[in-house]
Amino acid sequence: MKPFRSRGRRIRPTDKDLVFHTALAALLPVFLLIVLLFHAGQLRRIDWQHASLSQMVQGINLPYLLFSLGIAGLLCLGTACASYHYCRDGIKQLIHRQKLARMILENKWYEVEQVQADGFFKDLSSSRSKEKITCFPKIYYQLKNGLIHIRAEITLGKYQEQLLNLEKKLESGLYCELTGKELKDSYVEYTLLYDTIAGRISIEDVQAKDGRLRLMSNVWWEYDKLPHMLIAGGTGGGKTYFILTLIEALLRTNAVLSVLDPKNADLADLQAVMPEVYYKKEDMPACIDRFYEEMMKRSEDMKLMENYRTGENYAYLGLPAHFLIFDEYVAFMEMLGTKENAAVLNKLKQIVMLGRQAGFFLILACQRPDAKYLGDGIRDQFNFRVALGRMSEMGYGMMFGETTKDFFLKQIKGRGYVDVGTSVISEFYTPLVPKGHDFLKEIKKLTDSRQGVQAACEAEAAETD
Repeated sequence: MKPFRSRGRRIRPTDKDLVFHTALAALLPVFLLIVLLFHAGQLRRIDWQHASLSQMVQGINLPYLLFSLGIAGLLCLGTACASYHYCRDGIKQLIHRQKLARMILENKWYEVEQVQADGFFKDLSSSRSKEKITCFPKIYYQLKNGLIHIRAEITLGKYQEQLLNLEKKLESGLYCELTGKELKDSYVEYTLLYDTIAGRISIEDVQAKDGRLRLMSNVWWEYDKLPHMLIAGGTGGGKTYFILTLIEALLRTNAVLSVLDPKNADLADLQAVMPEVYYKKEDMPACIDRFYEEMMKRSEDMKLMENYRTGENYAYLGLPAHFLIFDEYVAFMEMLGTKENAAVLNKLKQIVMLGRQAGFFLILACQRPDAKYLGDGIRDQFNFRVALGRMSEMGYGMMFGETTKDFFLKQIKGRGYVDVGTSVISEFYTPLVPKGHDFLKEIKKLTDSRQGVQAACEAEAAETD
């Protein structure tokens, strides 16, 4: 086990007034120094050997004294405001530690004993007693790389259950989002995002590399390990821009994309700049069938490759990933008859069950993931889930299952919640799209570039033959 000092600053009972004590320790010397500077001349003129207290009091210029105290107070106030502005992170850490100390004290998660209190006069007996804390839980606070780590030692004591279930208290009390909870040797570690919105990135920073797609500074979709993405969100939640961002980022790699838009909306416009975009009812089932057949064929072909190894995936063999991006999935399923519906659902089930090893992934978007169209355990296979915009409690339940998470609405476009595959739900912000960004233009550039590279490779292969 690592020494406790490596786990952060320990929370102590005296931390209940940590902000006040820190401010007093920092500002009192400043206050006294300023007052002394105002009265330095007067202090130098005093004959300290023969001076009496009454003479010193009589010599005080009261208006000047009040003026100096006022100026010192104003300068201390200015120092405090500047400190809050330029050292906000440090002050927030003090507030967090103070809140943790008060949480323990107010909930009485400590042990005390009654001890005899000494009177002012030691030789006189005293009948008064006071409480002395004999056992205070070992809780440590650390801010590192934009993440708050709170570690609580587990000692099989009577407050063990409380310390093992601090998620809701920490999220609401510190106003941070829980990203992880891990039980380690003799202690439990809670990891929270210190400032979630600060981790929001621009569309230029979205990267797809080594089987993972970066969506925030500390949020990655590791599609090679945790395949398939489920996106839910109502109108105006930023769902379309998020999907277009994913498409643009994936086109910067060698990935092969197929896009379905049954409502013939924004994604259907991509048909003018890239292949494999479908919006007609009769074309979309054929695309799903073709995607499924290519997946099955690759699974068979991979085993015949010379460098094939059991347990390795498509990336090990140098094969490109394939993505089926399906917008307004529920709307499409409602267009189909019972027989067609069952056929599409069966194909999608096979894709989500078997696609990871072959490199075939599904990105499915809808307004609400109704179990009627995501039955037979299909929804459980979507390891990465994003809920954007305003959703009802029922909608969040459909998306994330049973949870004690408190969901809050903030009027920020592109904000929502995410589960990256760890069953921990945290706040999420889609990548920022600059004003005036033209998705069609950028995607066309990427498509033309890929086609040019492909044509050059084919020409080179023909010359070699």
